[in-house]
Amino acid sequence: MSENIQITDSAQDYLTELLEKQNVEGIAIRIFITQPGTPYAETCLAYCRPGEEEPSDDLLELEKIRVYLDKNSLAFLEEAVVDFNADRMGGQLTIKAPNAKMPKVNADSPMEDRVNYVLYSEINPGLASHGGEVKLVQLTEDQVAVLSFGGGCQGCAAVDITLKDGVERTLIERIPKLAGIRDVTDHSDTTNAYYR
Repeated sequence: MSENIQITDSAQDYLTELLEKQNVEGIAIRIFITQPGTPYAETCLAYCRPGEEEPSDDLLELEKIRVYLDKNSLAFLEEAVVDFNADRMGGQLTIKAPNAKMPKVNADSPMEDRVNYVLYSEINPGLASHGGEVKLVQLTEDQVAVLSFGGGCQGCAAVDITLKDGVERTLIERIPKLAGIRDVTDHSDTTNAYYR
């Protein structure tokens, strides 16, 4: 799985310099994602002193440095690139992880990942224009996606139409094994509603 992340030569050189300045024998780098698979995902790179790594981490032995990859972040680190661009001010380390907010999914992915993928990549961008969003709360044993509408969708009179016509139709088209959807949101609370 570790070969899915690319750490460029310039980034390795820069990180080697940083690690040497720490004066800690055996210090490495650890890469992880906080809140992976959500719109709030952040890719983090931290020093990792001996013993600070997790037993389940994937170890990536590079020519000059050792990198620990958090097991729960691996799918979200696919196609990630760590790069360093030198400039007059010294330079900047960048981490691009295109799948941090949503891992790539396919027909074999867990149903929950597939539902989230459709919600984040197809449905939420449309709802965002009204200040709304929809989240998967749970997937029931009988394959019903329980959804929560937030932002401008909460309290919106058209939410039933949006839910049935738009969201459910799109999800079932993309994921035929899904039995249906249910809404847990209380639409009588109109404090943030887009339409009053």
